Amino acid sequence: MRRVIPQEAATGPQAPTVTRGRLFLMPNALDLGGEAGDLRDVLPDGVLRIAARLQYWAVEDARSARAFLKRVDAVHPLSQALQALHIAEMPRPQKGRPSNSPAAARAAGDPWADLLAPAWAGHDLGVLSEAGMPGVADPGARLVDAAHRAGLEVQALPGPSSLVLALAASGLQGQQFAFVGYLPQEPDARARRIRELEAWSRKADQTQLLIETPYRNQAVLQALLAHLSPETRLSISIGLTLPGGFSRTAPVAQWRRETPTLSDRMPAVFALLGR
Repeated sequence: MRRVIPQEAATGPQAPTVTRGRLFLMPNALDLGGEAGDLRDVLPDGVLRIAARLQYWAVEDARSARAFLKRVDAVHPLSQALQALHIAEMPRPQKGRPSNSPAAARAAGDPWADLLAPAWAGHDLGVLSEAGMPGVADPGARLVDAAHRAGLEVQALPGPSSLVLALAASGLQGQQFAFVGYLPQEPDARARRIRELEAWSRKADQTQLLIETPYRNQAVLQALLAHLSPETRLSISIGLTLPGGFSRTAPVAQWRRETPTLSDRMPAVFALLGR
């Protein structure tokens, strides 16, 4: 009599298929440094529900991440107690070395790949910045790149981005624009950079967007007014989505006559278009 051997017995037990977790880019409110409002005013309810269920997080700053999750909990209870959540901080770029330096990754043992361990184990992972959209002008971009290289699914969730909001509210060239980050702190280097950006903006008809640490807002504004041409259009957006926030655009000559005092606590976005 012929014996039929089950396929599993013939080939040995099969390793269970592990479903990989997803990387969720979780937007944050833009009220860092201001009075915290109701998250439902700036984030869709579906996004808040996802935030409430996530147990693993990679964040720019653990303290501000916990504050964000407390606000989420007030709308939708967290799936676990805040103290039980796994919150890991992303590495900050080393001074004097590009944040995407392969040498930096090797020296640190590739901490970006290590942060993805929960997703490899099947857990969804949230990425959170201190304000706005993670991966845009913050270290989250390195983690997103690592996820793509690893073949993990990445989902960007809808929420506020100060750069896009400021550009839209500026009335400047929205078909061609560039985010240029921070200006140099050294006065001569900063002046050269401002003139370079203005010259390129004028030549390419391209809006230039830049940001600064809030306590340097006024210093950056003074530098822009000192080195830009009077005809160049300058837009200032500060405290976006907050009470008292504003977006205003005018020629540099007008800003020189009516120079505002900017908050040293709320993030600002500056946009210029050379004329």
